[in-house]
Amino acid sequence: MKKCQLCVKKIDFVDYKDVNFLKEYMNDKGKILPKRINGNCAKHQRFIKDAIKRARQMALVPFTKD
Repeated sequence: MKKCQLCVKKIDFVDYKDVNFLKEYMNDKGKILPKRINGNCAKHQRFIKDAIKRARQMALVPFTKD
């Protein structure tokens, strides 16, 4: 079982403007990777989900890539 990388690095806040960090948790089509694949705990997966959704609304990352 993977460890949550955000817990290991002791990250308390995920910034929606950090696009390179958010792209690590998205697949090539722009979808959010599930926590069973990326190994995040539930709390940090929610932080990443909210940050990606905010970045999508601000047009920093695309909704989908066809």
